[in-house]
Amino acid sequence: MPSLKPAASGLRLILGDQLNAQHSWFSSVSDEVVYVLMEVRQETDYVLHHAQKIIAIFAAMRAFAASLREAGHRVHYLTIDDPANRHAITDNLLWLAQHYQAPSFAYQEPDEWRLDQHLAEFARTSLPGEMCSSEHFYTARAEVGEFFSTRKQWLMESFYRSMRVKHEILIDALGKPEGGAWNFDHDNRKAWPGLPWEPQDARPQHDHQALWATIQAAGVKSFGEPSAQYFRWPLDRQEALEQLDHFIEFALPHFGEFQDAMSSKAWRLFHSLLSFALNVKMLNPREVVAAAREAYRARGLSLASVEGFIRQIIGWREYVRGVYWHRMPGYTENNFFEHELTLPGWFWNGETKMRCLQTAITQSLQQAHAHHIQRLMVIGNFSLLAGLHPHELHQWYLGIYIDAFEWVEVPNTMGMSQFADGGQLATKPYVSSAAYVDRMSDYCKGCAYNKKKRLGDDACPFNALYWDFHARHQDKLGRNPRLAIVYKQLRQMGEEDLAAIRQQARIWQAQLETI
Repeated sequence: MPSLKPAASGLRLILGDQLNAQHSWFSSVSDEVVYVLMEVRQETDYVLHHAQKIIAIFAAMRAFAASLREAGHRVHYLTIDDPANRHAITDNLLWLAQHYQAPSFAYQEPDEWRLDQHLAEFARTSLPGEMCSSEHFYTARAEVGEFFSTRKQWLMESFYRSMRVKHEILIDALGKPEGGAWNFDHDNRKAWPGLPWEPQDARPQHDHQALWATIQAAGVKSFGEPSAQYFRWPLDRQEALEQLDHFIEFALPHFGEFQDAMSSKAWRLFHSLLSFALNVKMLNPREVVAAAREAYRARGLSLASVEGFIRQIIGWREYVRGVYWHRMPGYTENNFFEHELTLPGWFWNGETKMRCLQTAITQSLQQAHAHHIQRLMVIGNFSLLAGLHPHELHQWYLGIYIDAFEWVEVPNTMGMSQFADGGQLATKPYVSSAAYVDRMSDYCKGCAYNKKKRLGDDACPFNALYWDFHARHQDKLGRNPRLAIVYKQLRQMGEEDLAAIRQQARIWQAQLETI
């Protein structure tokens, strides 16, 4: 218990994904304000989380609290094993308000709907509270929804272009996109040939064993590997900035052309691994974009590479947040295809004979990270084709990835990956047969299944499941113009061939645990 100090005029709550050292809250020091951070079972237990995710958020919160104290701020930090910890955010706020004789509290806008509703209700009924901006995103919560309010369809590309113009990012003196095109995605779809080799992993090493022992002793359940002795994710702003600099210097030059590539030999390739630091707000997206833009101007980096990276930040990241706040509540319950199969056990141990899934899931369990194509076109692709329940998959994605917070994970899973919203986000389901996985990776080499076969015990399950998926959902997808070629090919299949494919798909669905 901290030493008794004068009563506080108010509490300021800082959530685990609000570690923004540049927030205006911290521009002045006042002994009348108490900053509150807490490690609570309410947040560790609402889904089953990866061990590294729990470690990273707790360690980063502790480092942030220490930096606030060093700057002269009053801080009350509740650890997971503190006997005074009520393990619920609002219960802790009530007794802390009494302890400090604080008449009210302030909080930054939460990025998850459940916490937003929870704290708003608490502020109305229990302890007067005021919400302020997190001062992080380019857009306000409702801004994307307002942008599309007069348009027939939500398309990220049109929003992205408006962001480029509004913020004058990669725009020339005439107001046109630099390089004469808005999007260089066609240049960013190369498989990785093995060279250039991925840059050295320059992320910091932290000994987390004592913290992990504390988490385990507190009874917090988790899955995935906590890592051996050293923990490799940035835990404060300085480490995050160093990681940004390293990415710009060594990985960004090759990021664009290989951003969709996958390899069992190099799990990081040229990805920034900055999403955790961004999503807990150690980094501001504006400084990340500025660093990439400056590298393009000063070093002459490929425009396709720089544009592809910036598009992820000001385009997709802001867009999915807008989708989340526009569609919630209820978005997590969508199930357009009425898929009901439960996730097989290998989602928690990686023990499947399909080498692509074994590689992507094992990496996720070991690293708490996979890049967007592994999540979308390997794990998500199979889940959709096989008919796994989208809400179960949502909870798995939310738990396993270190950068997964509901505002960014839900639209990516329910909309982009599983098409569970029926096309509110994506214009078609993102599915493929084995051909795409083989084209973009080395995963098919040495696999127990034959990438070219549709039928038989050794045929790649992706192939029969792909055609069966379209056949069984023809009533919902058959009129989609983006799938016209697929349904033309289906119509050209003989009844016998299609029946055999559909029977093979039923076999795979019945054998998911041992596939």
